[in-house]
Amino acid sequence: MAFRKRREALRTILTRSACIRPGSVYDATSIRIAEDLGFELGMFGGSVASLAVLGDPDIALITLTELCEQMRRMSRAAPLPVLVDADHGYGNALNVRRTVQELEAAGAAGLTIEDTLLPPAFGETKAQLIPLEEGVGKMKAALDGRGDPSLAIIGRTGAVSMTGLEDAIARAKAYEATGVDALFFTGIKNRAELEAISAATKLPIVLGGAPEEMTALDYLANQRVRVALQGHAPFAAATQAVYETLKALREGASPKSLKGLASAELTGRAMREADVKARSSEFLGLKK
Repeated sequence: MAFRKRREALRTILTRSACIRPGSVYDATSIRIAEDLGFELGMFGGSVASLAVLGDPDIALITLTELCEQMRRMSRAAPLPVLVDADHGYGNALNVRRTVQELEAAGAAGLTIEDTLLPPAFGETKAQLIPLEEGVGKMKAALDGRGDPSLAIIGRTGAVSMTGLEDAIARAKAYEATGVDALFFTGIKNRAELEAISAATKLPIVLGGAPEEMTALDYLANQRVRVALQGHAPFAAATQAVYETLKALREGASPKSLKGLASAELTGRAMREADVKARSSEFLGLKK
């Protein structure tokens, strides 16, 4: 029931006439901070998942099990709905079906399945797409694997920047026809491309990155964009902070002289210290 409420919240976001920017989340602490700051949705990207779990670049090295375990940790930590970048579904259409089942069980509010050829083909340096027919099969398998009808399945394509606008629209319309709940586009370079896609399709749109001329939420909402991603700056900021802190300590700085550290109040809020103390008092007889 708790997961159902998160999924219904994402569906509300996708169906209303407004556009939001989700918070990039990747672990139990980041999702709690995003919730405390009032974000309506968390985005768990494939690239940040690979960095957070493996410390490796986004080249399809992370496994489905690792992705789901991280999602499960976030689901336990906070009730914020999370949209998961499930990449290519970790294999063929049958693997996609399994991916949906596992992420649903892990508490995801929704997930995206893309038509990029992953892992990259031998000898190829440029990203490639799978055939349209294979992409359609993956979308159908994703829908078939869904047990909770409130889980949002979103078809994703990067065709705009790989094979062109015409192919992107053809793929989007084919995925739309399978019954997915929304369409996710990456690589859109200008308003004309977005407007052409919006005119040719009917489903809510999730936009992965956009140039400066396309950042106004009112404009995006008018083009049926309901979720506009804004990258993974929180993880980059955390990485920089860890680097600077360890560098200062390595160079002999005193821990008490360090700047920019989270206060005890912020740390306590992120770890839900007040709730833990209340439970300790009630269940263990400890004094508050």
